[in-house]
Amino acid sequence: MNPTIEKFGYPATLIAEFDHWLVLLRPTQPTLGALVLAAKSDATAFGDLPAAAHAELKRAVAAIESALGAAVGYDRINYLMLMMIDPHVHFHVLPRYEGERSAAGVTVPDAGWPGQPDLGQAVKLDDERIAALAAWLRPYFA
Repeated sequence: MNPTIEKFGYPATLIAEFDHWLVLLRPTQPTLGALVLAAKSDATAFGDLPAAAHAELKRAVAAIESALGAAVGYDRINYLMLMMIDPHVHFHVLPRYEGERSAAGVTVPDAGWPGQPDLGQAVKLDDERIAALAAWLRPYFA
């Protein structure tokens, strides 16, 4: 796996796997159920991914939206491709909602609602909470 995937806590944060993509639990949660959709490739530019990765992105996004819709009940969803510090192709996936959501003993308000997500207000998860939230989310991807 590339260093960006490892930085986001792989394999402990692994939620779902596709041929070209991994869905990881984001170790800091600006909203409950925040994920990282990371390309397995070493590419550092979106356009450099193979065509098969672009085609599979539709399947990965559909799975994410279905799972987070059921798990979190979001009102909107944001995909942020920032890649400023972590250079390999990845998206931060943020389910957006008014108020707060809770699961697996973790409560997370959407501090930026209804505007831009407030990444600075994220709940930092320890190893125990990562394991609990990952275990809670995985069945939604089955």
